[in-house]
Amino acid sequence: MKATVEWIKDMTYLGQSETGHSVVFDGDSANSSAPSPMEMVLMSVGSCASIDVVMILEKSKQQVSGCKVNLSSERAENPPRVFERIHLEFEVTGTNLNEKHVARAVDLSAEKYCSVKLMLDKAATVSHSYKIIDQN
Repeated sequence: MKATVEWIKDMTYLGQSETGHSVVFDGDSANSSAPSPMEMVLMSVGSCASIDVVMILEKSKQQVSGCKVNLSSERAENPPRVFERIHLEFEVTGTNLNEKHVARAVDLSAEKYCSVKLMLDKAATVSHSYKIIDQN
C-alpha cells in the first residue's frame, strides 16, 4: 500500500491513495476546513470495525440494514497527544437481529479482524459496546 500527502497551504494537506482516492486534512484546530489527522484515525477505526461487523452479520444471514459507530476518545494532555482511550459504540439496525450474532460480530471485529483497532491497541485502551435497533 502506498500514498502521498502534499501540503496545499497553511495547515491543509491533500492525501492521495495509490488507488486514486483523495482526502483533505487540516491541522488548524481554530479554522479547520477538513478533519484533522487524528480525527481521520478515529473515523478510520470506526469504519474498519463497521465494515467487519456488517460483513459478519450478512454472512450469518442476519437482516442488517444499518450500522453506525459512535466514537469517543481521550487524548494525552501533552504532546504528542496520542489517544489514551477510544470507545466504539455500535448501533446495529435490522429486522429480528439475533443479539448473540451481533455480540459475536462486534467481538470478532475487535479481537481478530479490524486491523486499525488492533494497531491502536498497542497505544491506547480501545473498548466497544453495541445496541440493537429493531426495525419491526
